[in-house]
Amino acid sequence: MAIIITDECINCDACISECPNNAIYEPDEEWSYADGTELSGAIDLPGGGSADADEKFEAISDEFYYIVPDKCTECKGFHDEPQCASVCPVDCCLDDDDHRESDEELLAKKAWMHGE
Repeated sequence: MAIIITDECINCDACISECPNNAIYEPDEEWSYADGTELSGAIDLPGGGSADADEKFEAISDEFYYIVPDKCTECKGFHDEPQCASVCPVDCCLDDDDHRESDEELLAKKAWMHGE
């Protein structure tokens, strides 16, 4: 599953530099699949459908930092635990029950994003 940042976030910036997938964005910041990945141009999404990796999408939150679920791998293949959760001073990086994925799916997502 992906990680979600709750509304208890204090926007301290501790998590953003820890994410190996660049899945964490500042409040009201647009995001793209290409940010911090090897993805570019027309891509097929793992869950089906397609997108332009370079297209900027609307921010998920305009009040606090947020994680793009399609880019979050819970740091699988990089670290033993989600780095955002390990550095968060207010423990607001939690499991996202709405985006459950197996370890195999998370590792496949990592490989897809990083051209492995």
